[in-house]
Amino acid sequence: MDKHLDKKTFQTMIKPGSTIMVGGFMTCGTPEILIDWLVEAKIGNLTIICNDAGYENQGVGKLIANNLVARLVASHIGLNPEAGRRMGEGSLTVELVPQGTLAEQIRAYGAGLGGVLTPTGVGTIVETGKDVITIDGVKYLLEKAMGADFALIEAREADPYGNLVYAKTARNFNPIMASAAKTVIARVKDVRAEALDPEVVITPHVLVDYVVEGDEDGR
Repeated sequence: MDKHLDKKTFQTMIKPGSTIMVGGFMTCGTPEILIDWLVEAKIGNLTIICNDAGYENQGVGKLIANNLVARLVASHIGLNPEAGRRMGEGSLTVELVPQGTLAEQIRAYGAGLGGVLTPTGVGTIVETGKDVITIDGVKYLLEKAMGADFALIEAREADPYGNLVYAKTARNFNPIMASAAKTVIARVKDVRAEALDPEVVITPHVLVDYVVEGDEDGR
């Protein structure tokens, strides 16, 4: 099955106002070329779900700098002063979520669950507006599962079916995001001619809709 996706089709597929998960941790494992394609097409009013805000000129930071992000859901934004500035002035809505909670909300969506229970945030401002559930005398917040229209992820290698493996720590959020979006687009360095050994596959092809192949610069 041909899952190859070109730039023009990608830019037509993603609409303004979409909710997009972007893999990566401090831009390690972030599909930079797909970010560049969004910037080039000026696809805006986006909700971005990512571990962080990237840097000012890397990762989702490029989307923020080009006024394409309306809402950012992330664990931290400290590496990107521009994100902090825009949050302060009110031009960017930022929802900060503890990293473990964010990962579990995404994982829950992929598993078909309604949400997860966590003690993180109990008794703080994070609790505001959320259901508090007590189990065996311990209070937990109900954090709802989190999905997206698209997941833009990066893998080291794919096979002709779209099975994926990742490069060490670049694995981070990519596999769970691949399970939690309606459409999954993977940027990979190489697409091998033979099928991957099932024992090494991290993300199975049934979760991957499209593959974009490219060298280190994504070209």
